[in-house]
Amino acid sequence: MPSPNKSVSPGHDGAEDKPRLTEEEKKQNHIASEQKRRQAIREGFDRLTELVPGLEGQGRSEGIVLKRTVEFMREKLEERRNLIRSIEKNGGQVDESLKRALLQQQGSEMQRSGKRRS
Repeated sequence: MPSPNKSVSPGHDGAEDKPRLTEEEKKQNHIASEQKRRQAIREGFDRLTELVPGLEGQGRSEGIVLKRTVEFMREKLEERRNLIRSIEKNGGQVDESLKRALLQQQGSEMQRSGKRRS
């Protein structure tokens, strides 16, 4: 016989059915899931503050962390483009897949810039 707070799904003999969660159990599961999600986000921001120069040891504003991370990534991509130009200018060869990835990134960056101006 099912407990008063839990029931089994109709249409089955009940032998293999899991009991349904009470409303309180559902609420607690939701709270735990949300806490886990928030912790993962905090850890991600903490990791960014370790990786992006100038963010170490500062109080964390998520907006500032994201803005500086984007700026840092753009700088690194430009450095890579310049390095590829320099290698090719000096007669070296760069794998086409590396150049293609940079061109794709540059194209999507231009699309985003155009959308912001519209």
